[in-house]
Amino acid sequence: MLNYILKRVAQSGIVLLVVGLVAFSMFRFVGDPIDNMLGQERTVADIERLRSDLGLDLPFPVQYYKFLEGAVQGNFGVSYRQGRAVSEIIAERAPATLELAAVSGFLAISMGIILGVFTAIRRDGWASHLIMTVSLIGVSLPTFLIGILLIYVFSVDLGWLPSFGRGDVVDLGFWSTGFLTQSGLLALILPSITLGLYQMTLIMRLVRSEMLEVLRQDYIRFARARGLSERVVNFRHALKNTLVPVITVTGLQLGSIIAFAIITESVFQWPGLGLLFINAIQFVDIPVMAAYLMLISVMFVLINLIVDLLYVFVDPRLREGGI
Repeated sequence: MLNYILKRVAQSGIVLLVVGLVAFSMFRFVGDPIDNMLGQERTVADIERLRSDLGLDLPFPVQYYKFLEGAVQGNFGVSYRQGRAVSEIIAERAPATLELAAVSGFLAISMGIILGVFTAIRRDGWASHLIMTVSLIGVSLPTFLIGILLIYVFSVDLGWLPSFGRGDVVDLGFWSTGFLTQSGLLALILPSITLGLYQMTLIMRLVRSEMLEVLRQDYIRFARARGLSERVVNFRHALKNTLVPVITVTGLQLGSIIAFAIITESVFQWPGLGLLFINAIQFVDIPVMAAYLMLISVMFVLINLIVDLLYVFVDPRLREGGI
């Protein structure tokens, strides 16, 4: 088990190095940040001095090495746009994105599993057919269109929920949260539904498909023949074996919730990392872009590592195999 964990950690480190190299290479073609940082009356001397101060005159391998060296220490440099430490900016924006992702992920997983199991057990009922029909909306419509429709219905037409912003937040020193205020909780509803709807429908349809497949297995028929109740058969035997393939997709979807929160944050003007990344692209703020992509990569790698370890606890056959 320990060897397996060390092997996965080593593989994760290689992945992060490759992702960092690709991202850092791509930023060379985004544009020249000097153009946005200096005015129209700049001189050649001003350009060369600023380029030297930012380290842009160094060879690319040296720039990449310095970036990795600082990233390991939590230092991503200084924002070209704001003139502040990137780590400080990210620390301010991260709570908004992480809270939004947490609520969206909770809704997607809980409702996806519940509705998936329900539609599998009651597959011939009218409620199951209705849920499967409505779920096509979450799969078919793009995220930004879902967000706009929700804003029109619940903010513009009904006036029940705010259409943008995070609401009032409480500063706890190391964290700013909207969970402790009414406006903060109300502001979370529409963006969290928008961000988690696609993942919820995907998980629901996957759980339903796997559950139906498991319910056809011989050991399920044998369990029923022994006189076990439907609740025991469905939730103790069928659901547990259904979750093994579902864990993989669920883990990837949790990572995508954070990575693709950019669209949702842009629609609702949510002050998180996604909106920060969009603004960084417009101003060619390379340190912010690089830090964002590295953080997203770390999250994906950690989630995949956790998913691999969950296999061992969910499926006893893997422990017997001596992973």
